[in-house]
Amino acid sequence: FQIVAEQQTFLALRDGQPVGRIAAILNHESNRHFNEQRGYWGFFESVDDRAVAHPLFDAVRDWLANRGITAVRGPTNPSMNYECGLLIDGFDMQPTFMMPYNPPYYQQLVESYGWLKTQDLFTYVGIAEQLQTLDPKLKRVFEGAMERFDITIRPINKRRFKEEITLYLEIYNRSMAGMWGFVPLTEGEIQRISSELKMLIVPELAQVAQVDGKPAGVVFGIPDYNPRIKQIDGRLFPFGWLTLLSRKPFKRFRAISTTVLPEYQMWGVSIVTLAALIPEFIKLKLQEVEFSWVAESNHLSRSSLQRGGARYEKTHRMYDWPE
Repeated sequence: FQIVAEQQTFLALRDGQPVGRIAAILNHESNRHFNEQRGYWGFFESVDDRAVAHPLFDAVRDWLANRGITAVRGPTNPSMNYECGLLIDGFDMQPTFMMPYNPPYYQQLVESYGWLKTQDLFTYVGIAEQLQTLDPKLKRVFEGAMERFDITIRPINKRRFKEEITLYLEIYNRSMAGMWGFVPLTEGEIQRISSELKMLIVPELAQVAQVDGKPAGVVFGIPDYNPRIKQIDGRLFPFGWLTLLSRKPFKRFRAISTTVLPEYQMWGVSIVTLAALIPEFIKLKLQEVEFSWVAESNHLSRSSLQRGGARYEKTHRMYDWPE
């Protein structure tokens, strides 16, 4: 039995009232994967006061230092597989489902303490009209992949939901291995995520690409439930869940990931998989698709999105402590 992670939370009080919080996170699975000793901070909230925020960061670093760790990164809530990054640009846009949001002053609280940028994570958005036509270069990539491989695309089978989500997450683990900051999901995480997402997934927005009949890639999208959550004021009961899960068309969905096994990543299979979503996108009357997060070091994905006409919308920033 191996411990996957440890976490210690801290609360800042002023005159007995909470004014800030933070979590120190020791992700043993990440450290084993990268063969490093690194800690993380996350779940940060604070009033606009350095006298509150800075002691919270001190508490994280002290807790980790007592365990022999001085390399620290954040924010992760609680890891790169969940919500991560500090919003530094795009405050005029509403946050999408499962995306973090914070007040603009957080950047000053973080950077005034001494945290330094290590990677930016970008959000791009495509609109319905753009999705119906492919850039000529992308079209050639699409046609080349179809000629080279026997590719078929199918939606996930909700009757076999557990097996399908497990398949998706296994492909996700293999395909993301070389990406910045990625840590493979554990079996326990795979099981928990699959159970949590079952009621929220629209099968048409989760497609599996098969090459010669074997799964080779997946695109996984989820509707933007945030406007509905706002409408019900976050209250599922007694009748809020009916609004949340109603069949009324969504405006936007979030493409959480388009992942292809390493042996097919340079051959356009991801373009074929994404293209299969376009008819479903139109049928469901969706207006926008959000691609997030896209690391600034992921030049292939960024260039493909930009060539496809997707517009930049937001930046979330990851920080390291300067050693």
